[in-house]
Amino acid sequence: MIDLRLLREDPDRVRASQRARGEDVALVDALLSADERRRSSGVRFDELRAEQKQLGKLIPKASGDEKAELLKKTGQLAADVKAADAERDAADAETQELLLRLGNLVHPDVPVGGEEDFVTLETHGTIRDFGAEGFAPKDHLELGTLLGAIDVERGAKVSGSRFYFLTGVGALLELALVNAAMAQATAAGFTPMLTPALVRPQSMAGTGFLGQAAQDVYHLDKDDLYLVGTSEVPLAAYHMDEILDADRLPLRYAGFSPCFRREAGSHGKDTRGIFRVHQFDKVEMFSYVAPEDSEAEHRRLLDWEKQWLTSLELPFRVIDVASADLGASAARKFDCEAWIPTQGKYRELTSTSDCTEFQSRRLSIRVRDGKQVKPLATLNGTLCAVPRTIVAILENHQQADGSMYVPKVLRPFLGGREVLEPVAK
Repeated sequence: MIDLRLLREDPDRVRASQRARGEDVALVDALLSADERRRSSGVRFDELRAEQKQLGKLIPKASGDEKAELLKKTGQLAADVKAADAERDAADAETQELLLRLGNLVHPDVPVGGEEDFVTLETHGTIRDFGAEGFAPKDHLELGTLLGAIDVERGAKVSGSRFYFLTGVGALLELALVNAAMAQATAAGFTPMLTPALVRPQSMAGTGFLGQAAQDVYHLDKDDLYLVGTSEVPLAAYHMDEILDADRLPLRYAGFSPCFRREAGSHGKDTRGIFRVHQFDKVEMFSYVAPEDSEAEHRRLLDWEKQWLTSLELPFRVIDVASADLGASAARKFDCEAWIPTQGKYRELTSTSDCTEFQSRRLSIRVRDGKQVKPLATLNGTLCAVPRTIVAILENHQQADGSMYVPKVLRPFLGGREVLEPVAK
């Protein structure tokens, strides 16, 4: 959530942010009104309580009619205090409810607009000319079938659409990707983490995934637990309700977890293969830093993502995501999109978001710097979302005979293999 003091001091900035997100600007005025009622009712309650205490001191000293009058006044005052207390609680609850609906403040450099209004910042690698090589590229599902690596038919039989099996070299390729990604993250100073896949509501809400993203979240009603769509959630909640010493920052974690997404609203999109699925594994980077360091950390996370995709020898571009496509928690987001030959376009493989103090305020995570205690900044960045990375590797590194060239970074984790050979013709 944002700082209420900032809202009071510069409501136009918050209105502009809401407008850039394509969100309800009227929410800002409703929140200002609720906050004013919360503060005024709090003052009223404190004044009545002070009067009540003062009256309590006078009653033992009074007698006769005076005491009777004071006792009568005490009764009325008790009712007024109770009413003021209820009014304060109601205004506070409304303020918190509205505050939780407000997205993070959009960074001033973010391009304004929707999904297609991003700005391309960089382009890396060379797109292969398959025509010049004398063959038409196969898509990842055909390649995965030839290699005995992907089985979507049995995935659908067992679990339904958008589920799959990784088999044989497909399973080994996932393990190689995860181990290589973790090796890079560990070398960069991240602490490896295996995180829970089920979290409590406060963890999910605290990271901002029960707002506009709630439709994509799986909820277990009987247990009131949520399946995470990313290990960002348990990594953000890891230090929930804690005060961290400033000299411990930055804290960097690399989490590996299964991820679950309902993919609501994606009917008809990416229905072939494993690009858009309900369950997948991912290595996620997560950072806790001082607020003044968040922009520099954001660039560092992006650099680690670029390092990873470069090591996989993939052509990709970096985009500055537009304001209406940020998600509630992010003030700014950079995506790395890899070239997918059979689609003839770039598709998102990694994403890194600067969430500034938004999540730490909701999760009550603070930093102690001397005598000052304040919220800190949180950031997240995908290092390897496995299925999409497999899609990109298969299609970009395929050979005319259906085999796949293995990038050098993965070979130590695949028994030294330089090529994956077809098992089915």
